Amino acid sequence: MASWAALSPSIVEYFEGEDFYRCGYCKNESGSRSNGMWAHSMTVQDYQDLIDRGWRRSGKYVYKPVMNQTCCPQYTIRCRPLQFQPSKSHKKVLKKMLKFLAKGEISEGHCEDEPMEPTVEDAVAGDFALINKLDIQCDLKTLNDDLKESLESEEKKKGKSSKKEESNELIQSQEVEKKLGSGEPSHSVKVHAVPKPGEGADLSKPPCRKAKEIRKERKRLKLMQQNPDGELEGFQVQREPPSLFPAKAKSNQPKSLEDLIFESLPENTSHKLEVRLVPVSFEDPEFKSSFSQSFSLYVKYQMAIHQDPPDECGKTEFTRFLCNSPLEAENPPSGPDCGYGSFHQQYWLDGKIVAVGVIDILPYCVSSVYLYYDPDYSFLSLGVYSALREIAFTRQLHEKTSQLSYYYMGFYIHSCPKMKYKGQYRPSDLLCPETYVWVPIEQCLPSLENSKYCRFNQDPEAVDEGRSKEPDRLQVLYKKAIMPYGVYKKQQKDPSEEATVLQYARLVGQTCSERMLLFRN
Repeated sequence: MASWAALSPSIVEYFEGEDFYRCGYCKNESGSRSNGMWAHSMTVQDYQDLIDRGWRRSGKYVYKPVMNQTCCPQYTIRCRPLQFQPSKSHKKVLKKMLKFLAKGEISEGHCEDEPMEPTVEDAVAGDFALINKLDIQCDLKTLNDDLKESLESEEKKKGKSSKKEESNELIQSQEVEKKLGSGEPSHSVKVHAVPKPGEGADLSKPPCRKAKEIRKERKRLKLMQQNPDGELEGFQVQREPPSLFPAKAKSNQPKSLEDLIFESLPENTSHKLEVRLVPVSFEDPEFKSSFSQSFSLYVKYQMAIHQDPPDECGKTEFTRFLCNSPLEAENPPSGPDCGYGSFHQQYWLDGKIVAVGVIDILPYCVSSVYLYYDPDYSFLSLGVYSALREIAFTRQLHEKTSQLSYYYMGFYIHSCPKMKYKGQYRPSDLLCPETYVWVPIEQCLPSLENSKYCRFNQDPEAVDEGRSKEPDRLQVLYKKAIMPYGVYKKQQKDPSEEATVLQYARLVGQTCSERMLLFRN
């Protein structure tokens, strides 16, 4: 396996100008506007840096909304799991799941203060139509031949380089060549199982008690002191009804998220829930064996929840949108046991898949891509439940990989009521669309009430510190050779080419422009 430093570079194909398409949020037929590029392959570090500049992937298509022009500005939002405390409505969802697993109890309706179920997830609105219309047929064989000839030409120049540099360049070019010949990750990923219900609970931690119960207990004790027999006028001491779950030592200390998720269940439970983390790769036996069931669930979800016609949620669309990922699986010693890359987090209830959370595990975060679930189990609020599980999963990964400490929830769209639920996972931050710094959501909301588009950074002198400052250092893959833009532009006569490349450099920033290969033909 290649070392962390010897990974081959990302290869992207940028589309000049902006795409206009139908907005799935406000239904404007041509109001949604974004820049986009096709990622033939991408390292997790490059994608981490891109989403920290407002980019987002949908399959292998990576897009960035034109924030000051699009009809519904989409702000990147992240939650801080290490400080996260579940709200009252979150606790209701978790307790509802536990009651269903333990006794098969089904709650009627939703809690009034429960966050709205996500009806339009993180894919760019109109994604299915957009990506299906993109006929990205970049000739990978041509790219492969280009790189082979690039290697041969560079071999002739290597007399001027040190032996160490020669070795590194050769390894990197060979990795690029492999990458272009296959759309699948070059190595397998170790599966890291999420604890099953009941396995992760800390029985020494006491449950949270409501203030009303505490007041009743105090009153009961006071009255019992006045009358040891316990029988008083207007008040009778009663035994508390047996708890659904095993009793714990009573205390006012609130339960942690993990306590609420992994609450101990009785041995004779009505239902069994298991969460499995599966690498997105057709070379992975678990992913391959569950593909058919997972696809069937996706079709059922899209048709019932989004009213998609069958021809718009076929196997091709499913694979392109939720199974094809540009991210290269990486498993460095310092990373999480499961490695980095794209995964399906499958929720198995009584032996069948009832929900799938598509996630990317990146150097600094778990990034939520999409969720689809069985509409027959909507009463379990699986959208909220899966988000809470993903937050807990991020905390679990953080225990080994300390820098992995955020949960990215995609885009927050303040102007769309159905997408504002993401703001209820606190504490959370929004990304400033101009300076790319994170700002607590509480500081952003007043501005968003007055305007759809806002610069959150209040320092008028602040600029984008990661902006492209030296575009000539940008890396280009052109005519069988890898070269800096400073060399490439001398071979160009089309004046529009410079504008396109500089637009790309401005949007991806200096660091990514120097690491990623921009394919030009």
